[in-house]
Amino acid sequence: MIHTLWLTVLYQPFYNALIFLTNTVAFGDVGVAVIVLTILVKLALFPLSKKATVSQIKMRSIQGELDDIKKNNPDKKEQSKKTFELYKREGVNPFSSCLVLAIQLPIIIALYSVFYKDIAAGQSLLYSFIHFPKHLSPTFLGILDLHAKNIYLALLAGVTQFFYAHLTIPSPSKIKEDEKLSVSSHLARNMQIQTKYIMPIFIVFVSYRISAVVALYWTTSNIVTILQEIWIRRKLKREMIAKN
Repeated sequence: MIHTLWLTVLYQPFYNALIFLTNTVAFGDVGVAVIVLTILVKLALFPLSKKATVSQIKMRSIQGELDDIKKNNPDKKEQSKKTFELYKREGVNPFSSCLVLAIQLPIIIALYSVFYKDIAAGQSLLYSFIHFPKHLSPTFLGILDLHAKNIYLALLAGVTQFFYAHLTIPSPSKIKEDEKLSVSSHLARNMQIQTKYIMPIFIVFVSYRISAVVALYWTTSNIVTILQEIWIRRKLKREMIAKN
């Protein structure tokens, strides 16, 4: 049941989309098709990404109020109640970033599954209107074998992840100067700072251990996410200036 659901809902549509793009816009280069498909996935997830970014920005702006709630309400139930009331009033969803990541994980698994065996092995799963290309190259731009490991592409995935984290997580100096945080808030911030440096290393390790195609997806996804983040932040800044 689960295997059938996986094939029908995720793997088969993903595989068909990849073959279609390889046929139509990638000139037989699967790597180009992966990049185009990644961009399309990111565009489809853009509404969720925008909500996550807005929530992140708002979370920073209400950090002082959150600290006051924790300080003035030692009772955990009352603290949780007032915290969620504040989230609701400010339109903040603290779990939106997790949702975006959770949606992308099955996509990464599906992408790896497509390349785990010869990509031609799944032809029986093609829809009737999708035709397998006569010429298909699993070597990106004739240079990178997407089935193999590639340390340079894995490092690029880690570097782009670091830049994204640098963009979204405040620096330690800024936190100390601008915010008076409770002990629990400091612990949460310290975890964020550690994530800023540990997550890129983790991505380099995973990208290299699995295959170059995962590193290519992650790199492309990070670059698109960074561009989206910059655009959203500038748009929000213009809106705030217009209101004032």
